[in-house]
Amino acid sequence: MTESSPWVFQLTIGEVLRQIAVQHPTRDAMVCLQAGIRQTWSEFDATVDSVALGLLGLGFQPGDHLGVLSTNWPEWVLLQFACARVGVVLVTVNPAYQVGELEYALAQSNMRGLALIDGYKQADFHRMLDELCPELATSFPGDLQSPRFPKLKCVIRMRGREHPGMVGWQQLLDAGSQVPTMEMADIEQRLTPTDPVNLQYTSGTTGRPKGALLTHRNLLLNGYYAAQRQRLMEQDRICIPVPLYHCFGCVLGTICAVVSGAAMIFPYEFFQAEATLNAIEKERCTAIYGVPTMFIAMLEHPTFPERDTSSLRTGIMAGSPCPIELMKRVTTVLGAREITIGFGQTEASPLITTTCTDDSLEHRVGTVGRPLPGIEVRIVDPQTHVELPDGESGELCCRGHNVMLGYYNQPELTAQSIDADGWLYTGDLAVRHADGYFRITGRFKDMIIRGGENIAPREIEELLYQHPKIEEVQVVGVPDRKYGEEVVAWIKLRAGESATDHEIRDYCRARIAHFKTPRYVKFVDSFPTTVTGKIQKFRIREQAIQDLGLQDAAAIETA
Repeated sequence: MTESSPWVFQLTIGEVLRQIAVQHPTRDAMVCLQAGIRQTWSEFDATVDSVALGLLGLGFQPGDHLGVLSTNWPEWVLLQFACARVGVVLVTVNPAYQVGELEYALAQSNMRGLALIDGYKQADFHRMLDELCPELATSFPGDLQSPRFPKLKCVIRMRGREHPGMVGWQQLLDAGSQVPTMEMADIEQRLTPTDPVNLQYTSGTTGRPKGALLTHRNLLLNGYYAAQRQRLMEQDRICIPVPLYHCFGCVLGTICAVVSGAAMIFPYEFFQAEATLNAIEKERCTAIYGVPTMFIAMLEHPTFPERDTSSLRTGIMAGSPCPIELMKRVTTVLGAREITIGFGQTEASPLITTTCTDDSLEHRVGTVGRPLPGIEVRIVDPQTHVELPDGESGELCCRGHNVMLGYYNQPELTAQSIDADGWLYTGDLAVRHADGYFRITGRFKDMIIRGGENIAPREIEELLYQHPKIEEVQVVGVPDRKYGEEVVAWIKLRAGESATDHEIRDYCRARIAHFKTPRYVKFVDSFPTTVTGKIQKFRIREQAIQDLGLQDAAAIETA
């Protein structure tokens, strides 16, 4: 970085929060409408201190890992900044995870602690943890001894009913009262911007989720430039219906807010169109975040015609390809005339490119913008990695302050994604135009993106291969008007077996997150292959589009 580096460049997240709290002490920092919480930046900073001291009181030290299994609840945000203040690495856990997925995250991330709410929709998190850690019920709070998870010592209950072996939220705060504030100050002084602060799990084509390890600087610079491109200031109020466990929520949401002094407005613990519209109206939000499906749900809500969304100015649409016609409706009908589009991935903290509020409408609805300052982007041949000229489609790769440290405890997978020169290979196909703007044209890797959720086909395939009736299975994504993509499973049954699509879906729902469950199931006798016998997934996708009559959805133009 140069002398004109952003003011956050040499700081940690905790230090940035302190400065913003001094500059804007009485402005709203966090408003959680469902929980009835409203805090100014001064109050928020003081509460973060209390939570950070509580973590120290429970024995957490810099470098320890603390998982959070929760929807958008106020304690989630407090833990994010408290962990950053004392050097604890926050591990984001998707609340849609089933038992097997939670087991993997607990073990692979080496969590010392897990903070959780009581449940999410039909999932009972207490029951899930009891199944994985039966020792919890008889352990002393904060001193768990689990043979399956030897590093896991502390389970923190963020809300809900009491549970033996868990540390309650008030107990966490009480533990901090015994810790000298100087201990926290000493830790803060030792932290550096390049220390890891966040471990975010992202699905990959290898099947199992991979943990992208991100630093203070990764997140702060991404948030700073995302805020800059939206022209966010302390007067702005960001409506955040996107999930905090995803980098859309905990970087472009919370970090954008803290670097600019803007307010964080959380409508509900998970996305609800009506609650989001209520928040925009009641709190006079000036920015709105969402994946395309969220914007569609708001625009199509029966009460939308009588809503006053005139306070909106900007925001970010990202997470999956953005239909151009939808982008036009958001800028006109919804009123977010300066909405921006972002493109990136978790491994890139997450943004690589964005549009700007003053870009032409053509650029803002037809491209994913230009690279953030300090990030190099090039388009290369996916096979040879030779750089391609403008106008030719190839794999987009980037290098700069946004690239993760690597996948936690997975050096081989890290080396497959980041080369020796620091280039991160995204697996996305793109074209660079002569004016420096980029357009996404597809994916080199076979990831499915449904409603902003990354889905690895191999993970679903590996699960279905465990079904006693299934001989072979191939999973692909097909276009969908609402979610961007949906999951299709082509299944070859064992000789003499029979099954129904409902049976297959029920099997999946009981074992993996709901959004990974195939919407479409087709039973087949064979798969399209090359002459050497390699299955051609692109032909499965093409045939599925024909069979399901999805040609119109496939023709939707995206940026």
